[in-house]
Amino acid sequence: MTFIQKLTKEQFARPAAWLMKFACYFIICFYVLCTILSFMGRQTFCLHTKTGFFERAIYAEENHDSHSRSMTVYMGDDIHVWTNDNDEIDLTIQIGLSFMYAVYIVPMIFAFWFLSCVFSNIDKGQVFTKQNSSYLLYYGVLQFFVAVFVPFIKLLICWLINLVSDSRMSISTGQTMFHMLIPSIAFIVAAYIIHYGVYLQDEVDHTL
Repeated sequence: MTFIQKLTKEQFARPAAWLMKFACYFIICFYVLCTILSFMGRQTFCLHTKTGFFERAIYAEENHDSHSRSMTVYMGDDIHVWTNDNDEIDLTIQIGLSFMYAVYIVPMIFAFWFLSCVFSNIDKGQVFTKQNSSYLLYYGVLQFFVAVFVPFIKLLICWLINLVSDSRMSISTGQTMFHMLIPSIAFIVAAYIIHYGVYLQDEVDHTL
């Protein structure tokens, strides 16, 4: 028996599924914390002021000089903010930044919740089930949504905020689109495979 075959045995697969379930829980908690930090104004961006340029500024500070950036979040996009005539950042900019972060993170929270449900079922010995097929499909669709549609939603939020704000911001997004697109399609295909396997099992059961 090869090493790969040993790893796919139930005695290894079920503990691994149990571990991955709690890994998903950890990621969900981490994402929730990051969302809270974002709404607290601790999301980093590039700031342009009358006195200079600050690469990792946050809304929740008055002095933007370089110092420790503990307990901050970064969305992964290239975001630039310009201050208003009073050399301040409008509250609307912070609201826009938080909503752009949330529109990315919230679907990911639900996606990992569905994935944790799959690992939970596998830990219980329930592998080829309609539930697992549905959960994998939801996970794949949410990842696909984040990869394809969320960048356009971020651009729309940025455009709307610039309409009502005295400050100004710009965003360059979509850099991770293809990195997320392929895995999302893979999970959708995996959902189809499990669904088809369940269908074939039902056919066999009815035939017998």
